[in-house]
Amino acid sequence: MNKDYYVIHKKMLPEYIDKVIYARNLLENHEVETVIEAVKKAGISRNTYYKYKDYVYEKNNDDIKKHAIISLILKDERGALSSVINILSNMNINILTISQALPVANKANVLISLDITHIKGTIDDLLKNLKNLPHTRSIHLDALE
Repeated sequence: MNKDYYVIHKKMLPEYIDKVIYARNLLENHEVETVIEAVKKAGISRNTYYKYKDYVYEKNNDDIKKHAIISLILKDERGALSSVINILSNMNINILTISQALPVANKANVLISLDITHIKGTIDDLLKNLKNLPHTRSIHLDALE
């Protein structure tokens, strides 16, 4: 993590920080034409705007990514991995990587990293759905962020 940045709740910051972001948004969205108009509408000084405009940004919740890593042991049968992928697709989960070991003793070890930002349901629903597949011998949630 870059040590130059912090994630902090806006309640901890002075009110003018919100106003700086508001003024910048006015300019970016072409709702005003000049900085003078933007700062007047936002209720801050030009000095405050110029001092902070390049250092404060709004974090859009759409930008927040959620990731999970699951490991499965599947029966070495045709369609086993395909059925896992179908469940992931039906739950609106994006597959980032799949790593499958060579099957041994009728078992295939699979490690899947997922983007669960737009998951339909919960991670528990996902694990339950995967566990209920006839090909699944075991499943484990290795990481969640």
